[in-house]
Amino acid sequence: MTYESDSVEHELHDYEYAVIRAVPRVERGECVNIGVLLYCRQHAHLGARTHLDQSRLLALDPVADVAGVRRALHGIEAVCAGGPGAGPAAGDNAGQRFRWLTAPRSAMVQPGPVHTGLTADPEAELRRLFEALVL
Repeated sequence: MTYESDSVEHELHDYEYAVIRAVPRVERGECVNIGVLLYCRQHAHLGARTHLDQSRLLALDPVADVAGVRRALHGIEAVCAGGPGAGPAAGDNAGQRFRWLTAPRSAMVQPGPVHTGLTADPEAELRRLFEALVL
């Protein structure tokens, strides 16, 4: 699929994304959006943008493990980047790493459901989603 903008043709590619949430008390189900993952197969692009608003997290649970959430976010960013910092996922392709990151889990840092869209620029779309859903 393509579209024209200012006489420039852009090819659109499908992408998948998920919001990363901090759920300090799983039994209550309350959460704070703390990041976005985006995967675009055609570009072999896997990216993450994260931001932890500590005051919002502590409003849900005054004794939440802020340091633990930050460690989890650093781990997610490392898996997205790939390479040796990705640990056991280092040898996986971007799609496999996205599936691993978006697998449901019952922990303080959880992925939301996977959604889809179309974009000509995966990094710009990640930035847009991050600003709309996290900040």
